[in-house]
Amino acid sequence: MANSEGGFDTELNFRPGAPNHGRRIPGEQWWVKREKLLEAAGYRLRPRFRQDWVPSWRGTKKLYYHQEDGIHNFLRVALDATRISDGKQVMMKQVVREEGPYELDIATYLSSESLMSDPRNHTVPLLEVIELPNDEHDKIMVMPLLRPFDNPKFETYGEAVAFMTQIFEGLQFMHERNIAHRDCTKMNIMLDPSSMYPDSFHPAKRSRRKNFKGKAKYYARTQRPSKYLFIDFGLSRRYDPAAGPPLDEPLQGGDKTVPEHRDQTKLCNPFFTDIYYLGNLIRERFLYKRHGFEFIEPLIADMVQEDPEKRPKIDEVVTRFAAIRKSLSTRKLRSRMIPRKEIGLVGFFRAWGYLYRTAGYILTKKSPIPDP
Repeated sequence: MANSEGGFDTELNFRPGAPNHGRRIPGEQWWVKREKLLEAAGYRLRPRFRQDWVPSWRGTKKLYYHQEDGIHNFLRVALDATRISDGKQVMMKQVVREEGPYELDIATYLSSESLMSDPRNHTVPLLEVIELPNDEHDKIMVMPLLRPFDNPKFETYGEAVAFMTQIFEGLQFMHERNIAHRDCTKMNIMLDPSSMYPDSFHPAKRSRRKNFKGKAKYYARTQRPSKYLFIDFGLSRRYDPAAGPPLDEPLQGGDKTVPEHRDQTKLCNPFFTDIYYLGNLIRERFLYKRHGFEFIEPLIADMVQEDPEKRPKIDEVVTRFAAIRKSLSTRKLRSRMIPRKEIGLVGFFRAWGYLYRTAGYILTKKSPIPDP
């Protein structure tokens, strides 16, 4: 092999104008160049990101995109790894100060021992910070490997209620400490899979096992209650309450529908925007897609009001939702959420599977609201 760049074969890397055929793209090459440093720090990257990588399909008739090491990582700033000491899967993220000047400070603060012991803290734990000497990205944050909050799909109203309870109290926890997330949208709320996926899964192909062979085994949320976590504090900021209600420049996150962000020249209160983000997430992911969420419609309508000043503060949201939760019957909580676009025959077979599982939950006395 001809090694001419950073100690690895340049033929394995993407070149503009050439067909990709599984070659590493620029964002991946950043990690490859630091592979040895990360291994010295106690973390091993997958074969694709090692400097001595030889594609598994080379010299065969195999299609690269069907192979474990043929899957691209398009998320430039983040990559999974394995902690060598115990085999724990983690997610690494570059600290880019110009993009998120307060991210590391806020993540470190929220991961302090005193705050992590609070059950209302639903922020991702910061496991370690790796120093990168003589590098434009001077640090790498190490966090647990997570999954999107809605993968796998929710099945019952009780599972959805458990999710809403956690994200409301999690935002309340941050707001009590004068931290506005400023991007608490669907991409930045994750599921801690340690309970539902005891054997884990493949980080680049979540439906597959950790070794990429066959489907990953998992349990339902009602069987194994799980925790939901806020991630990505790149836009977050901690404000001084002595300075009065915060007014800051609007920063657009993953949700581009925020009413107060239409005028980019007008300062706005980021705590009110956080309320909108959570309300709109629930509206778009649950109310618009599933039947039967009339019980929360009035609260969500208030959370997404055009006028930010008219939205309830997070303490009111938590109080009102607690009353809503208490009013729901066990039958409602155990009921299957029916998609608005579900085809009749599909719904019939899903219903039979749901009835079988629900009978098991009742016999084993599983709570209809799977709180962790």
